[in-house]
Amino acid sequence: MFTVYILYSSTLDSYYVGFSVNLEDRLRRHNSYSKGYTGRAKDWCVVYREVYEDKATAMGREKEIKSWKSRVLIEKLIRTFGLEHPD
Repeated sequence: MFTVYILYSSTLDSYYVGFSVNLEDRLRRHNSYSKGYTGRAKDWCVVYREVYEDKATAMGREKEIKSWKSRVLIEKLIRTFGLEHPD
C-alpha cells in the first residue's frame, strides 16, 4: 500500500505533499533535519492522507495535488477530508 500525505509545520506555517510506502518511517525522516525542504523544521505532522494499492496511482495523485500550487486548495482538501489540523 502507498500513502499520499500532506504534512504541516507550524514553525514554517507550511505544507508538504509526498507519498510513501511507510508513512511512519517517512515522517520520522522528515522530522530529523534531513536535506531538502522539510529539513528546515522538525515539527512536521500528518494532516491528510490517502491510501492506494499501487505506486503509479499514488504518484499520480501526489503530482496532481502538487500541481495545484495553491494553499487555499490544499487547506480545502484538508478541511473536507483530512485529519484534525494542529494548532
